[in-house]
Amino acid sequence: MESVKELSKAIAPVKELSAKEAQIDPFPFFRQCRESTPVRYDPQRECWDIFGYEDVYNVLKDHSTFSSVRPIKGPVLLGSIIGMDPPKHMQMRGIVSKAFTPKSIEELGPRIASIAEELLNAVAHDGTMDLVHDLAVPLPVIVIAELLGIPAQDRRLFKEWSDSIVKGPASGNKEDMHRLYLEREKTRRELDEYFLNVIAERRNRPEDDLVTKLVEAEVNGERLNDMEIVEFCILLLAAGNETTTNLITNAVRRMAEAPALQTRLQDNPALIESFIEEVLRYYPPVLSLSRYATKDVRIGHADIRKGELIIPWIGSANRDESKFDQPDQFIEDRTPNPHMSFGFGNHFCLGAPLARLEAKIALRIIMNRVTNIRFADHFEFKPIRSTFVYGVEELPILFDAKL
Repeated sequence: MESVKELSKAIAPVKELSAKEAQIDPFPFFRQCRESTPVRYDPQRECWDIFGYEDVYNVLKDHSTFSSVRPIKGPVLLGSIIGMDPPKHMQMRGIVSKAFTPKSIEELGPRIASIAEELLNAVAHDGTMDLVHDLAVPLPVIVIAELLGIPAQDRRLFKEWSDSIVKGPASGNKEDMHRLYLEREKTRRELDEYFLNVIAERRNRPEDDLVTKLVEAEVNGERLNDMEIVEFCILLLAAGNETTTNLITNAVRRMAEAPALQTRLQDNPALIESFIEEVLRYYPPVLSLSRYATKDVRIGHADIRKGELIIPWIGSANRDESKFDQPDQFIEDRTPNPHMSFGFGNHFCLGAPLARLEAKIALRIIMNRVTNIRFADHFEFKPIRSTFVYGVEELPILFDAKL
């Protein structure tokens, strides 16, 4: 597990984003940085923040200069292929991609729809629900758990572990960083123990699930070892749950903010796909990534040294006025829409088609079942405490059920 110092570099809160209001709406801060310091060094976090679209694009594209591999070795909470570079990255990615082919994803559609309908049936007659807890959390948790072959009674653990993976500290002080460090150590021990048991079971009794496919897979004629499979499972757990939860939540948040938008989507369901892309740009589920310089390099006017940590801010790049017309306006049929919310290059999110499909199905069912979506009375946003993902902890809404 990473040291407290290394942890603080990667996930310590940005000073300007520590206030609740800034966490809910970080985009004015991003705009200010693009204008004044598009590349800046943060001495507290000991890293470089990159805010402009072209710079973020170039960092994500050039894996030979901006590596995903951490210079300091040792297990981390979320590693796996996220922390690899080619050629091994592409070999390992090829294994998992077999479970995420367009045909495999499309075949999940009926099951996703069935789960979403079942979840909505439990609350639709009430005229109120917490979108996060009643739909946006359980839907992707159930889907990814079923893909991995995890029993239903363990889904609660999946959500708790997912939350821990992306969680940030309450503040940047040493006590909070140490507390988070200990929590991450505990989470990693629990994840290792859980998935090692599952892997052992699949070696003895193969089943038709993704863990069995990983157990049976080979890279260059060699089977994956148990810890490599564990890392894959942890990655799928985080990527398959948190990002999709936030995508669905942020989409419904946007609909509640703009009643006229709901009407347009109701009248023209074909807009849902482009609406989802604009949600991904406007309210991205993931705000930032991390890379390490493999050599001395210059970005803009900044000289970055070999081994230094770089944070490309996707949430800022997606609002860059040099790339997008009216970047702070939500345009549901925006075309083209070259956002980078699923990353770019070799590390483009493998689960992006699944996340898009889950969001599309969930939103279509919501639009078919309810209308007049609005925030509950006296509702206040509670942002997820994270430097990595963007969303809210709960989203109580009111609505009118369609007859």
